Amino acid sequence: MLQGFSEIVVDPNVRSGKACVKGTRITVGDVLGYLSIGMSFTELMEDFPKLTEEGIKQSLAYAAAREKRIHVIAA
Repeated sequence: MLQGFSEIVVDPNVRSGKACVKGTRITVGDVLGYLSIGMSFTELMEDFPKLTEEGIKQSLAYAAAREKRIHVIAA
């Protein structure tokens, strides 16, 4: 479990260590990808019964927090 993200886990033995929603093999990137093509939270939870609304929200929050930590250095 990552600090501040009780629904996001990183396990080197699951999906090559990518951040996943707890209790699933669904990565944060998967969630973002599905949402980006227009799937709703409800549709995601119907397609992936182990996925919860909180898991989806924390995936978005985790991605936003990760984005804030990335520093781009101009060439």
